[in-house]
Amino acid sequence: MKEFKLPDVGEGLTEAEIVRWHVKTGDPVKVNQIIVEIETAKAVVELPCPFEGVVAALMADEGEVVDVGRPIISVDDGTGPPPAPAQAAEGTADRAGALADDMVPTPPAEVRQPVLVGYGVKPGAAKRRPRKPSSPEGASGASAAADTSGTPSGATRPDEAAPGTPEGTVSAARSGVNGPGVNGPGAVTGSSTASPTVSPPGAGRGAVLAKPPVRKLAKDLGVDLTSLLGTGPHGSITRDDVQAALAAPARENDVQAAPARPRVPAVTWEGEDEERIPVKGVRKATAQAMVASAFTAPHVTEFLQVDVTATMDAVQRLRGLPDFAEVKVSPLLLVAKAVLVAARRYPMINSAWDEARQEIVVKHRVNLGIAAATPRGLLVPNVKDAHRLSLPDLAGALGALAETARAGRTQPADMAGGTITITNVGVFGVDAGTPILNPGESAILAFGQVRDMPWVVDGQVVPRRVCTLALSFDHRVVDGELGSLFLRDVGAMLEDPLRMLAWG
Repeated sequence: MKEFKLPDVGEGLTEAEIVRWHVKTGDPVKVNQIIVEIETAKAVVELPCPFEGVVAALMADEGEVVDVGRPIISVDDGTGPPPAPAQAAEGTADRAGALADDMVPTPPAEVRQPVLVGYGVKPGAAKRRPRKPSSPEGASGASAAADTSGTPSGATRPDEAAPGTPEGTVSAARSGVNGPGVNGPGAVTGSSTASPTVSPPGAGRGAVLAKPPVRKLAKDLGVDLTSLLGTGPHGSITRDDVQAALAAPARENDVQAAPARPRVPAVTWEGEDEERIPVKGVRKATAQAMVASAFTAPHVTEFLQVDVTATMDAVQRLRGLPDFAEVKVSPLLLVAKAVLVAARRYPMINSAWDEARQEIVVKHRVNLGIAAATPRGLLVPNVKDAHRLSLPDLAGALGALAETARAGRTQPADMAGGTITITNVGVFGVDAGTPILNPGESAILAFGQVRDMPWVVDGQVVPRRVCTLALSFDHRVVDGELGSLFLRDVGAMLEDPLRMLAWG
């Protein structure tokens, strides 16, 4: 018997939250098989198993915050005492009692065969008996439990059609593991007009499989995850499933609506007078870092309005070039390039304050951070050695960075070692702000929204595309002159992108 202790997955972290277990008691595991997802103060990380054997017990529940070094799973590798009983594996006495009443032992089953994603359904898995309802309410609540035949109640068996439906039309509720696709194994439909993502109301469902960022998105948009059929691995619900469910009513009513910003559910002032949200994971780390930065580094913020008409025209021209066919080209790309060129002209802007040694550390490489708002909180991953990248490579790196952050797969190493940061507040319709420095850096540039504004050109007032740049810097490292020159040059390159070639 061996125990796997929660490791420190990055830079001295002391705790992590158990997000989702990929195994359960009795499952066979192999070395390097992913067994659990944890959320640290910086990222969601998948942990592989260092042992081979059979899972004897899960020692931490999903949602529980565990200290580094605490055992989270025990694996029977055949060298120790027999596995702990199922009651200990489940973690609580209440669940143990429920399992003792509901689990029916089955004879050993054959070994599962590997498929494209993970393993197939375990044939020998124990089955639950339907609970005996003690009241009419209990009877309705028990309809979601599986019956002795293994068919989820609320789903229709192939040999019995649901009342009022055409014969042969079966909508099977998803079990623990689904095959790929909506209409693949695990979802049989006789109608091609039904919505591919929303299940019939009242259909019985098992546990909803969805990653934390997807759950947060569904909560913000007011989408009930239990009403969706997932199209991700093992039938998990993806961001696309949530977005599709949100757009489904509009399609059914033939309403052609323009793309809009994500809707924020209306607040209903009912029930308790207040709500308390535990601060943990990324939000806790962000709060601590921002307080430390705000009260240790003397911040100065300068603003500059810039005519970016030429930059917006350049963006359109770049999108038509073959070199940029496979990457996303946005104004942020040219802002990033301007920052990299200006940092080469003024190296002190790309430096850090060493409090312990009372020294200024000038960095000779630019790890360009991009602040990203995600369902898990604010993340600042950075593009390593961004100053060495060509413009197409920089565009690809920025796109990959944003996609990884939105998917919640940003790793601690991706956020370490940043030297200067850009925050794009314009995507939220904001003109400017006073950004707080990312700890360990001396400058951060806020890029506001691009707006049509009256502008004086050659003595004439004409409409131009204008945005506001805001530069916050650490006044211990960057004085007013240096900050002003850096901001002026970034603005000049955005007014005339040809300067990037002349100065770069």
